[in-house]
Amino acid sequence: MGARTADAPSSRWVNFMNQALLDKIESDQFRKQPASFAVGDTVRVHTKVVEGDKERIQIFTGVVIGRRGHGLNEMFTVRRISYGEGVERVFPLHSPRVERVEVERQGRTRRAKLTYLRRRLGKGATLVKEKEGRGLSGTETAPESPAPVEGS
Repeated sequence: MGARTADAPSSRWVNFMNQALLDKIESDQFRKQPASFAVGDTVRVHTKVVEGDKERIQIFTGVVIGRRGHGLNEMFTVRRISYGEGVERVFPLHSPRVERVEVERQGRTRRAKLTYLRRRLGKGATLVKEKEGRGLSGTETAPESPAPVEGS
């Protein structure tokens, strides 16, 4: 093994400086307004499409069936049924091509990936329970409405 000289920087310090440089470069690329949606939500993704020298916005609407990655590499998958065929698109969350992500409907799910929707047909393929407010549980009873007042 070779002896380390006092002038040579340690590999740990070099890796730290490289990572700090990468973090600085990545921080400029992040989306200004973070997208606030979750798996199970129905979203409208506005993407920029370049055709020749023209640029237009195309909207892809569907259910978010998964999110993966972290930081600049975060991706999300949107699925919809188009003419009876399932179509999935994977979008980078921080891409400059993704103009914005609108949440049409919030869904309530109990898992992180909704790949089981691929096996469903018809309305069941797009159906994810909607988030509900605090409802009544099975043990509670609804307050009774007052009796109608009789009189003329």
